Amino acid sequence: MGDLFGPDEPDGARAAAPLAERLRPKTLAEVVGQEHLTGDDGVLTRLIRSGSLGSMIFWGPPGTGKTTVARLLAGETQLAFEQISAIFSGVADLKKVFDAARLRRRSGRQTLLFVDEIHRFNRAQQDSFLPVMEDGTVVLVGATTENPSFELNAALLSRARVLVFNTLGEESLERLLARAEEVEARPLPLDAQARAVLLRMADGDGRAALTLAEEVWRAAGPGEVFDAAQLQHIVQRRAPIYDKGQDGHYNLISALHKSVRGSDPDAALYYLARMLDAGENPLYLGRRLVRMATEDIGLADPQALVIANAAKDAYDYLGSPEGELALAEATVYLATAPKSNAVYTAYKAAMRAAREHGSLLPPKHILNAPTKLMKEEDYGAGYLYDHDQPDAFSGQDYFPEAMERRTFYDPPERGFEREIRKRLDYWARIRRERGDG
Repeated sequence: MGDLFGPDEPDGARAAAPLAERLRPKTLAEVVGQEHLTGDDGVLTRLIRSGSLGSMIFWGPPGTGKTTVARLLAGETQLAFEQISAIFSGVADLKKVFDAARLRRRSGRQTLLFVDEIHRFNRAQQDSFLPVMEDGTVVLVGATTENPSFELNAALLSRARVLVFNTLGEESLERLLARAEEVEARPLPLDAQARAVLLRMADGDGRAALTLAEEVWRAAGPGEVFDAAQLQHIVQRRAPIYDKGQDGHYNLISALHKSVRGSDPDAALYYLARMLDAGENPLYLGRRLVRMATEDIGLADPQALVIANAAKDAYDYLGSPEGELALAEATVYLATAPKSNAVYTAYKAAMRAAREHGSLLPPKHILNAPTKLMKEEDYGAGYLYDHDQPDAFSGQDYFPEAMERRTFYDPPERGFEREIRKRLDYWARIRRERGDG
């Protein structure tokens, strides 16, 4: 069977193609791991049945089928398929694609424009898609590995539906390997433990799993079966200690955060080291340290936020391995710092109040009166300038008149002294356990 999106390839050329390319699904039903989108009751399946596609953003990790699904959508709906990459394309390339799509539109055929790595386009380039999306010249399908809320224009997002592609689980990756064995007409030469390690190495990436399998087949001699150690030697890749996108990732970051919150510097350092050793992005850890400083330490030690930010910036400046020491220093500092979530809880309470009460006008005495009309309406009347009052404090009420006064920020009394005693007791216990007296 020929390729759905181009001329038939000679048998020799197709046989020489990478395994991942040879196993590219020909129908949506063959796509694994995205049943919420491509299954019988999936979102995309329903759109195809309706006979109408809108513009979409595919958000998910690499190797989860975003490009393949875009191609299949074009085939299923008889749309012309155009693919560009934001890495290699500029304004001139976009203009050519749009002009070609307009010509097709005049002849009655719409274009599905697939834009890989769409988040790499700048804001102005993203805006250039808006006119051709609005007039129906193209159905835009953008693919991104980054959070669209942060990387894409609000105007673009308002015209496109975001669909999430999931990291492939072990069951889905196993189905890919079984399909590869069927195509190759031979079993993968791995024992059970090595097969499990290969799935972990793929880290939820279907393309990576098939590429690793292809490496194994190339390396295996007649009748040879590899164990886990041999597999790692062959592919020159260590199995990850945990899956960065799954439970292991969330378990360890939770353990790190709660160890810092619980003022245990040793446990916090251990979990930090675990995550760094597993290949976690150090800047992600730096961002989490900043969050810990604001959420769990707050004004009990305002310097904590400065230290956490400095550690993140130091890693960004130095890189690995020197920058990792800055993260370790910040981790110990945060774990041993006095703790207070008073600002954190106060902010949440204030946010709830803001949402509950809507757009209440502040009291008139604290509003400026730059015009005569506003002065006649008593804007600013009765305001007391605090610096002119005894002890530089007027005691006026600043809440809206229609809202009763609330207390959001209520720091614990003598919190700093209590935290210091807690730290002294902790280190005394550690010394006793080590026999230091």
